[in-house]
Amino acid sequence: MNDCKVYILLTDTGTLFSRAIKLYTRAPYNHASIALDQDLNEIYSFGRKDFRNPINGGFVKETLCSGLFFHKPKTSCAVYELTVDQSTYHTLSNVIKEFERKQAEYRYNLLGLLGILLKKAIERKDAYFCSEFVAVVLRNSGIYPFEKPPSLITPDDFCRVKQFKLIFQGKLIDFKSQRGTYVPETTEKSMKPFHLYPQKL
Repeated sequence: MNDCKVYILLTDTGTLFSRAIKLYTRAPYNHASIALDQDLNEIYSFGRKDFRNPINGGFVKETLCSGLFFHKPKTSCAVYELTVDQSTYHTLSNVIKEFERKQAEYRYNLLGLLGILLKKAIERKDAYFCSEFVAVVLRNSGIYPFEKPPSLITPDDFCRVKQFKLIFQGKLIDFKSQRGTYVPETTEKSMKPFHLYPQKL
């Protein structure tokens, strides 16, 4: 049975909201998304539904060439690769499709972010923040390398799991140009992966 790949995208867009989160976390990334292809053509997360409005949030399908990522091409990012079997990949894909099918029912779990500050899990029905959503997708697919609940998972937690292989770290505009995706400006920087974080369970 052939293995399949799943991708975790961690980003720091530099928006006012992300800078506010970073003041507390001191972590390099404050947004997490998940994708099922190496070019990140379709990325899934919980965040702002309109890049101009940080208040209206919920389940979102992000792309590198539209929305907030398009308007913030110099976003810092890290891309992690997770190898799974075909059965797990199929399950994970169906979990995401179910979120997408019911997307109108979901809200952004802003209160859950307060729970992270207080180190107390705050779970709300049909409401998630970005890293909580990614963690729930993994958990519901039979992949869960964390000891704490999804509502306490931060983007930085994904950096510290040895099963997640770092394949790119740098500016999002460089990743897009290397993958042949249209960007407002070009760059000649090479896409050399390197590990910045200690890898541990």
